[in-house]
Amino acid sequence: MQRARTSFHELTVGQVADRSGVAISALHFYERKNLIRSTRTATNQRRYSRDTLRRVAFIRASQHVGISLTAIREALDRLPSERTPTRDDWARLSAAWRTELDARILHLQALRDDLTECIGCGCLSLRICHLTNPRDVLSHEGAGARRLPHTR
Repeated sequence: MQRARTSFHELTVGQVADRSGVAISALHFYERKNLIRSTRTATNQRRYSRDTLRRVAFIRASQHVGISLTAIREALDRLPSERTPTRDDWARLSAAWRTELDARILHLQALRDDLTECIGCGCLSLRICHLTNPRDVLSHEGAGARRLPHTR
């Protein structure tokens, strides 16, 4: 008895959602943003190539570390469309973001350190606040708090 052949090269949107753990609506969103691609069947149903699973995993991991969807799309556009991306492909793409992530880490560490000083001052002196007025840059505008909302 012959079995009907199933295409292992294409997945339905439901299969991609189940296997990736991403909602169908998110997959549709990624497609609208040109992060993933689908083809359509004769009955207008979406079909995704199997490499879409790796692309979705890459999108989610990239979002998790704070990479913008624009940067993710630009990175994915540099990948070959005729084959499943490899570990080397991903390593090359993520290495390009290392400098940006390192700069963010340094910035967050500086914010953390300034927050410690801010808590120490209790915000009683905004003239020297490291968060709202670093290095007293607002002093040329005159006395008083310049960045607090005006209340009446």
